[in-house]
Formats: sequence, C-alpha cells, structure tokens
Amino acid sequence: MKRFIKKLSAAGRAVVAVLLIISISAGKSYALPQRRGGRVGGGGAGTRGGQTRNRTNNSSRNNNRPNNENNRPNNNNNKPNNNNNGHNNANNNNGHNGNNSNNKTNINGGNKTNINSGNTTVNVNVNNSHNTVVRQNNIHAYTRPPYVYGGRSYYSFHPYYYHPYHPYAWGPVYHPWGFFIAALATTAIIVSVANAQYHYDQGVFYAPSSGGYTVVAAPVGATVTTIPSNAQTVVVNQTNNYYYGGTYYEKSDKGYTVVPPTAGVVVANLPAGGTETKVGDVTYVKVGETYYQPVKIDGKDQYEVVNVQDAAKK
Repeated sequence: MKRFIKKLSAAGRAVVAVLLIISISAGKSYALPQRRGGRVGGGGAGTRGGQTRNRTNNSSRNNNRPNNENNRPNNNNNKPNNNNNGHNNANNNNGHNGNNSNNKTNINGGNKTNINSGNTTVNVNVNNSHNTVVRQNNIHAYTRPPYVYGGRSYYSFHPYYYHPYHPYAWGPVYHPWGFFIAALATTAIIVSVANAQYHYDQGVFYAPSSGGYTVVAAPVGATVTTIPSNAQTVVVNQTNNYYYGGTYYEKSDKGYTVVPPTAGVVVANLPAGGTETKVGDVTYVKVGETYYQPVKIDGKDQYEVVNVQDAAKK
C-alpha cells in the first residue's frame, strides 16, 4: 500500500510537472503577442508605438506643404521674351536691309554727299559752288524794301508767301545731284569746262567717280547742243533763258550754255538737294548757295531767285 501511494505521489508530481511545463509554455505563447502588440499598437508617448502613432501622415505633409510646381513662378511665362523685345533677328534684318533700297540717294545740303546705291555707299564730293552765283538783274530795279537780318539784305520783287518745299522730278531720265549710276546711256556726250571733263545726257551732268558716275551741278560755261523739250522758258534781262532740273541755259552760237541764275527769276519747281533755311522770320529754300523765296503768282506756288547782299555793300 505504501508502495502504491509512493507511485501515485510520483505520478502526481509528474503530472504536476507536466502541467507546470504546459502552463509556462502557454504563458510564453500568450505573452509574446501581447508584448509585440504593445510595441505596435500600445505604449505611451515614449514608446516606439507612440512615435508611430504621433508621426505626421506623409500624405498629409505632402498636402500641407507649398506645392512647388503650382506656386513657384513660371519662368517660361514671366521671363522676357527676347524675340519680342527688339532682339529678333528678323526685326534687325528689316531695320537694316529694308531701308537700303536700290539707288536710294541721301543728299545733304553741304558739299559732301553720301549716296546709297544698292548695298554700296559711295562718298562723293559734289561741288555745289557751280551755278550758284546769282547774276544781277540789270533791267528792273527793286521797288520793295529788302528783308534785313543778320547784317544781310534779301531783295525780291514779289511778296513772301510760304509754302512747303517739295523737290520736283523732271522725268525718268532726270537724276538729282549726288545720284550715282554705274553706267551711262549711249546718248551721253562729253563736255569739257575749265580743264574738267563731264558727261551730259538729257539735262543731267555727270562726273566720273569710283565705279561709275555721279550727278553734279551743271558747271557754268558748259555748252550743249540740245536741252530737254520740257525746259521752262524764263525771261532774264530781256533775254530768254531755259530752266530745267535746277540748271539755267542761255542760247548761244554752239547751242545752249549753262549760266548762273539771275536775281528776280521765278521758277515753278526746285530740284532735290535744297534745304529750307530759316532767316529770322522768313524761310527760304537754299539750293547750293542760291536762296529762293517762296511766292505765289497767279494762284500758283513758285520760287523767286533772291538777291542777297551784305550790309556793307548797300
């Protein structure tokens, strides 16, 4: 009996030991998820779980911070448009090439003239002293007092009547002073005056220049056989003179000789190359060294050759 009880006690202890082992094992298996669960979902602010819980949601952070794509300046829209601010090559080409038309002539009132012929600029010294010395009118005396300004007296027969200066072109074969041409027509002839040689063609005088010929003022004393048929007839000292393209001709034995303009002569048109010149309250048109006064005769705008004298010569 005692032996049985011992065996039973031993068996009970074994059972108790087994139960303890099972209990301990069960306790470990249940405690481990609790600890893990505490790390993931539980814990205070100092635990990793708390940090995870208090961390700002990345999507919320992205929504709250400024949107760089939408808020930053649009460089493409705000930066200056170089093509529209005067740097466009096409505009530059238009500014430089469009203004250089073929055979365009810029004529200055001084002696030096810049001529643009195509893409080539030729500097030509045009002697405007030719045909600019006014001859005295020996037939008629001035009945009007002169306009006096700056120590000079400006005599005219007709009253001053201002009208704008508009250069006149006498036709397709006419060219103003300073005009450059590469070749002359076959009708051009050679005219020699004071050991200088010129070419003449249909009322226009040319002087040789680099690469061609340049239109110059008609040299006084040059004689030609013919003049244009549309030359204006003007009476000077009871003698017929002929006016064409700013040049005055007088009939001579060999044809028509270039003469200076005569004071008091009235012409309908003035050539290119003249400039409006303000003298006190009067605006004259100066062609070379000759002064023309704007006048109105028979309702038509015309120009009278002015006799200019220094005060000392009065």
